[in-house]
Amino acid sequence: MFEVEGRVRLLDRRVRESIEKFIKLMVFTATVFVIHGASVTAQQRQAPPALVEIAEASEELMAPQTFMPGTIISKNDSRIAAEITGQVSWVAPEGTLVKQGDVVAIIDERNHRLAVERNRSQLKRLDARIVFLRADLTRIHELTQTNNTPISRAEEAESTLLMTEEERTQARIALEQSEIDLERTQVKAPFPGRVVARLAQAGEYATPGRQIVRLVDTENLEVRAQAPVNLAAVLADGQTVVVRKGAAIYDSTIRALVPVGDTVSRTMEIRVDVPGDAAYVVGTAVQIGVPESTPMQVVAVPRDALVLRSDGTYVFRIKEDNTAERLLVTTGAAAGERVAVTGGLEQGDRVVVRGGERLRPGQSVQFGNVAT
Repeated sequence: MFEVEGRVRLLDRRVRESIEKFIKLMVFTATVFVIHGASVTAQQRQAPPALVEIAEASEELMAPQTFMPGTIISKNDSRIAAEITGQVSWVAPEGTLVKQGDVVAIIDERNHRLAVERNRSQLKRLDARIVFLRADLTRIHELTQTNNTPISRAEEAESTLLMTEEERTQARIALEQSEIDLERTQVKAPFPGRVVARLAQAGEYATPGRQIVRLVDTENLEVRAQAPVNLAAVLADGQTVVVRKGAAIYDSTIRALVPVGDTVSRTMEIRVDVPGDAAYVVGTAVQIGVPESTPMQVVAVPRDALVLRSDGTYVFRIKEDNTAERLLVTTGAAAGERVAVTGGLEQGDRVVVRGGERLRPGQSVQFGNVAT
């Protein structure tokens, strides 16, 4: 009996010791968490303000955009043809960069040079003939004044002189025509560009209208696109549109709207200027963003102000005390680098456009360059 009671007392003592150890462990753990939380809070309070760049939200007229495929084309794309008959002697190779007036092909000039010499000789012969006829007419007039020759002889001399002068005029025209033909043996570029295809080879026979080379102006470019005819009411020459290639977006304008729709596709052609800071080559596929309805008054922010997350799109607004406030927004129409948003923003609100990726709600900020 006494032995059992001793064992029970020993067991109770061990249980009490275990409970005391557990309580001490819990107290220690709670103390550690409190100290760590205080340390983190202190670090947060001591964190320096985030450096950001800001812009202002503004009210603008915008409309929802629709994007359509477009192609970069050259304003000058010609198949240069021969203007005379002859054998092709030389054609500029593909890729040759030429200026306006440079030779891109040569046609055998021998026959045309002979024609020039022949017409020049004919003109000289008629010049000498006219000199003789004028002197002869002067002598005949002197004889008619002394009645030593009939008046009909003087009239005949005048007629011969006039006909010879007309022959000389025709000979001069023939000489000029042959000189033009001789010049045309050198096929010249009507505009600066690059030879992209040889449509005739040396040794082939050229006739007027025979295509020799294809020349493309690679500097003066524009975009050709087809827009639905139902957008004719909201599109106009000079209107601002967007040119998009991958992630790159540029503002541009409609150079020309061709208000004639295709009866099959129900589309009309538009030509859009290529932005000066965009590097495109002929044939590049792009997208043209045009308004699909009448513009409406909206609040817009720079595209860089949008912070994309898996749970939505956010904008950081800077409050009066220079702390950040995160707002969930819904994007709408876009025009260039400005995007319409809804979600609590008002005109004049300051929004973060640089540095928002690591910004936390409530964190103080310090301003860098102010975006416009």
